[in-house]
Amino acid sequence: MSKISSLKARVLYNSRGSKTIEVDITLDNKILGRVCAPSGASVGKYEAQSFPAGGPEESAKVLNSNEQKFIGLDSGDLKSIHYTIRSIDDSKYYSKIGGASAFAVTIASMDASAKALDLPLYKILADKTELKFPFPLGNILGGGAHAGPGTPDIQEILICSTGAKSIRESIDTNLAVHKELRNILQKEDPSFTNGRGDEGGWAPKMNNDKALELSAKACENLGFTLGKEVSLGVDFASSTQWKEEKSKYVYDRSGFENSPGEQIEFVSDIIKKYKLIYAEDAVHEEAFDDMSEITKRFPNTLVTGDDLTVTNKSILQKAIEKKACNAAILKVNQAGSLYDALEFAKEANGNNIRLITSHRSGESTDSQISHIGIATKSKMLKVGVVGGERVSKLNELIRLSEHDLIRGMAEI
Repeated sequence: MSKISSLKARVLYNSRGSKTIEVDITLDNKILGRVCAPSGASVGKYEAQSFPAGGPEESAKVLNSNEQKFIGLDSGDLKSIHYTIRSIDDSKYYSKIGGASAFAVTIASMDASAKALDLPLYKILADKTELKFPFPLGNILGGGAHAGPGTPDIQEILICSTGAKSIRESIDTNLAVHKELRNILQKEDPSFTNGRGDEGGWAPKMNNDKALELSAKACENLGFTLGKEVSLGVDFASSTQWKEEKSKYVYDRSGFENSPGEQIEFVSDIIKKYKLIYAEDAVHEEAFDDMSEITKRFPNTLVTGDDLTVTNKSILQKAIEKKACNAAILKVNQAGSLYDALEFAKEANGNNIRLITSHRSGESTDSQISHIGIATKSKMLKVGVVGGERVSKLNELIRLSEHDLIRGMAEI
């Protein structure tokens, strides 16, 4: 049992060049756990607030001034670490200390505890059942809040090598599709600059239909059959299109509007045409009944809540009651602390809601979410495709493939 001997918070930068917070937890004056928090551009209304009004500087100030509350705690006692944070910030959405701080402190503490025990992080987070690798889910073409004007309204077109038998094969396949899509985009538009969005997906000037068509073509050019060796996914991020005052989804870049009923048909047509394995936030974050209709129509697609469920256990319980999704994103900093996130995972796994552990668009080069994805029995790990902050998670999966405790790929 290793005790926390110091805590240090500092302000650093994430992959978008925005300020964020990093936390060092030292055990017994010699073992270091260090975590830098990510943050998202597409943010749900009910997720934890990343930072207080004073920003990351205020988060660091609050943490450093409360260091003594953590000293002497058992670093592996996640519940005690969580409730110590809550003794500093008892607000509903971490508005005093910031969800990013709760994320960094709890994961750094567990990371240090794993090092003290000379064990991988996933092993101290998981139960005793057999562990498998989640399938990497990568953004190959981006738009919406993750890319600039002229790109598709749809936020992410994703690739998942659903036929892969190993983590290496899965990553290689995703990368091959990403590269082939670049070749196609260059032929389609000789002026394409190879620009990419926040998560490594290509960001061409293109409407939704063309973007989906060319993404499917990239798979087919490599000899893959959609729905077999590889599958496409879409993050619709529909809350960014939803205009409450009009009660419509407004697709500014493509020049059309959808009523709630039209949105269901719009999404359904894309799922059917492209045999999607994954459809995230197909309607806005409070449209539980509409999500229920889509889930009913497509039981073999991961109809996934992100803004809908925001890694919040009580909101997930509402979604389960209404049958509003059959899968849910797990983003630790949406919930705040790792303790909050694992409670969410327990609820999901206990109710046959398949988990997808996810990065954020503004990321760090840390790789702990690869361990969290394995430990929570996630079916997929949404981590982008290229870029150091994305590849760090994929490379960690390759390292972990050398462990005998993780056998094969998850069953989607």
